[in-house]
Amino acid sequence: MSERGGMSGFERYLTVWVGLCILGGIVLGRIAPDLARTLDGMAIRVDGAPVVSIPIAICLFFMMYPIMVKIDFTEVIKAGRSGKPVGLTLFLNWAIKPFTMYAIAMLFLGVLFRNLIGAEAVDLVRMPFGLDLPVGAQHGSGIVVLQEGIKMLEVPLWRSYLAGCILLGIAPCTAMVLVWGYLARGNDGLTLVMVAINSLTMLVLYGVLGGFLLGVGRLPVPWQALLLSIAIYVALPLAAGFATRKGIIAIKGETWFREKFLHLLTPVTITALLVTLVLLFSFKGDVIIARPLTILWIAIPLFIQTMLIFWLGYGAARMLGLSYEDAAPAAIIGASNHFEVAIATATMLFGLSSGAALATVVGVLIEVPVMLMLVRIGLRTQHWFTAPSETAVEV
Repeated sequence: MSERGGMSGFERYLTVWVGLCILGGIVLGRIAPDLARTLDGMAIRVDGAPVVSIPIAICLFFMMYPIMVKIDFTEVIKAGRSGKPVGLTLFLNWAIKPFTMYAIAMLFLGVLFRNLIGAEAVDLVRMPFGLDLPVGAQHGSGIVVLQEGIKMLEVPLWRSYLAGCILLGIAPCTAMVLVWGYLARGNDGLTLVMVAINSLTMLVLYGVLGGFLLGVGRLPVPWQALLLSIAIYVALPLAAGFATRKGIIAIKGETWFREKFLHLLTPVTITALLVTLVLLFSFKGDVIIARPLTILWIAIPLFIQTMLIFWLGYGAARMLGLSYEDAAPAAIIGASNHFEVAIATATMLFGLSSGAALATVVGVLIEVPVMLMLVRIGLRTQHWFTAPSETAVEV
């Protein structure tokens, strides 16, 4: 923890750099659409769905590798014995978050914004797996229609957006949350432990909760998508970081490792984050410009959900007497989403052009700015906790 010290001038104005990168990404997507499409198309696919974007995976590696290098794995073992923060995170992610996401999205998309979206607007989505109904048959809120010779399900557009929000709500973050916890000066070892537990829990509960809330029967678990994304986004930088730390300390000693090598890595995480933003918004800038109000209607319930879960986790952590270093990652993990898996699942279940897929993309668009805002809130409220860190940061 002491390796990080205070915030640099660059970090203090991170929100400004984020805004410039978002704008730059949108502009890049407009002036060089072929480049953006080419980069966006570079992906590892599972059953036709893009599961891992290769350019984003490279950026995420450089985002998380410096964090993994700095983790002392003896601290990970100690953190694994911390029952309260781990229990709090699991409770938030699986007993609270999926159901609040459903309720909030239903309120805004199904009631408050329904007429703005279009009460009669419809969306064509794939038929649920294993279902073969005749044209004209009713299935839930949808009707089976024939589209270019393929049976599709015609559903209200707002319900398709609702499905995408649900898929986001049941996918706790297992990758970029390491970056948010690091920037918030949280306990990196504890964050890594909770990421590992969340990854395993998703394999069991993702399909169960998704099927229940979507109402489409048992949701097929995207095993390959889950395992592949966890391996690339978490396991690879973890292994590289562990090997680097062990090798350099063995050769050069711990003093050289801390005083020389770590300083070289200081700007890498944030630089990779900013490059990721440029790429993400160059991929999706046309969607934002073409459908700005639609993006807004979907973003509002997602934003409210993120803030609600963060404050529930943060408040509960304070009531449980956790230190700030444990409270910050517990709340942040609950608030953030594994949007890569949500997008892959929406694409496999409903189709690439579905409203559900669009809703998961909106989750990508708001994730970074909102999580950076929560990081800033955490840094400014460290004094709320009864066991402040020796490395508390003044901002």
